[in-house]
Amino acid sequence: MSEAAIIVIGNEILSGRTLDRNSNFIAKRCFEIGIKVSTIIVIADIKKEIQKAVIKLAKLYDHVFITGGIGPTHDDVTTEAIASAFKRKLILNKKAKELLEKYYDKRNIELNESRMKMAYLPSNSKLIYNPISAAPGFKIKNVWVMAGVPSIMQEMFTSFIEPQIKKGKKIYTRNIDIFEPEGDIAKKLELLQKKFSKAELGSYPFIRGETVGTNIVIKSRQKVLVNKIYFKIKLMFQ
Repeated sequence: MSEAAIIVIGNEILSGRTLDRNSNFIAKRCFEIGIKVSTIIVIADIKKEIQKAVIKLAKLYDHVFITGGIGPTHDDVTTEAIASAFKRKLILNKKAKELLEKYYDKRNIELNESRMKMAYLPSNSKLIYNPISAAPGFKIKNVWVMAGVPSIMQEMFTSFIEPQIKKGKKIYTRNIDIFEPEGDIAKKLELLQKKFSKAELGSYPFIRGETVGTNIVIKSRQKVLVNKIYFKIKLMFQ
């Protein structure tokens, strides 16, 4: 089973100014295509921090998905940091330049030095196309780098990254509400998890008005097993 890490880059996320929607979207898509997301981190627009995180996670996981920091401003340092992490030079990518020229010419906007920055990519990287605002992302080895704007990132991921990724076996899931506090049923769930090691059981407490309960989520690549555990839990807590 392929595993992935997600790196969200941006001071605006860490300050609370902007809500991170990107990791949630990527995690959901990965679940749908059978890739397990094992790590999600948010880091600042600091080259050394980005570089350290990329070097570490690229060794640990099959895929590293990165969003943010590839725009035209001074604090967009992701591209440079990743080039350094892989010991690549930043070069003017002719195809990226062509895409930007076409986009800005059509809108009668100057392709100035700041915007041209988005055409400089690590050598021998592959483009991730951006059909919304033209400035591409890129891929080096198992690291996929996308825009931070959610609508652009989502288009990059679904249209250009997903088709290139080897899909895993579908993960089936069911959930059931048990109207007992989580602490009261924890031991039974622990024993059930040990018995059915090829499934993953998660428990999530809830309060609805004056009602206290626990939502139990069952996940497995075996649909029959998910259903078996579901009905077993239902009988246990009736």
